Amino acid sequence: MHYKGSKVQVLDLPGIIEGAAHGKGRGKEVIACARNADAILIVLDAGKEGLNRHREILETELETVGIRLNQRPPDVTFNKKSTGGVRFSSTVPLTKLGPDPEKLAIQIMREYKISSADLLAREDITVDQLVDVIVGNRVYKPACYFYNKIDTITIEEVDQLARMPHSLVGSVHKRFNVGEPDEEDALKAMIWRYLGLTRIYTKRKGQHPDLAEPVVLSAVRKGTTVLALCQNISTQMLRDFNFAMVWGKSAKHNPQRCGINHPLEDEDVVQIVTKTNSQQRQDKNYQAMVQGFSDKYHKKKAEARKKKQGKLRG
Repeated sequence: MHYKGSKVQVLDLPGIIEGAAHGKGRGKEVIACARNADAILIVLDAGKEGLNRHREILETELETVGIRLNQRPPDVTFNKKSTGGVRFSSTVPLTKLGPDPEKLAIQIMREYKISSADLLAREDITVDQLVDVIVGNRVYKPACYFYNKIDTITIEEVDQLARMPHSLVGSVHKRFNVGEPDEEDALKAMIWRYLGLTRIYTKRKGQHPDLAEPVVLSAVRKGTTVLALCQNISTQMLRDFNFAMVWGKSAKHNPQRCGINHPLEDEDVVQIVTKTNSQQRQDKNYQAMVQGFSDKYHKKKAEARKKKQGKLRG
């Protein structure tokens, strides 16, 4: 899918039926692909939703295999240990874990054969959230719902579906909210928003910014900071990073000199300024870095010499 000058990979999966989480209809293979996605788009039939509860069935199946839709991970630190018993603490009152949260947490850990661990809760969590933290194999995905074929139902039913959370109504046949130009395609805009994508244009010193191919950052993956931009471009740039010059919405003035943790916004222009040679020499890891480059160079040279000798002998 092409949108706002960027490419988004969309994978169309077979439909999930009731019982898919337990292997019915090869549901485990289908759901395994959903665990690796950055966001999930669920397409539903607006004409049949009122009777068949498709949305509820899909949410239940994904919940069963550990996919949490439109939720954020609980602010809880959990570390297993080999000895020392269970240490439970919290920074806020825990009102959803009963009169004795520590006793409940220890009972849940024993069910999963955990006898020694440190657990620190920084928010008022539920029992389900506590289990998710202890199990540790849950994934949290943004999800949006698209109700198709709204031209087959009444306006009252359309209004009811449109008011449901994370939902969009439309019709492929009538080209309403989907299949329109990019500026008017509400479905593409919704996917872009739920993926948390941000276009960043790079600029070299003394040159105009490259507006043809932006670097697309995702809030779901590495984030939308200058650090994420350097990681997407080059690890060497990240190692030699000095500061960044930023033009755009995230800058208080144009240009603004920013650090590596500066949050970027859509269509910002960024120029990365690396360290000078004298600044690199002052780095405590400079000697190890130089030795690494030297070893790599000599290894490559020795391989080339060996390859050349092999050709001469042949």
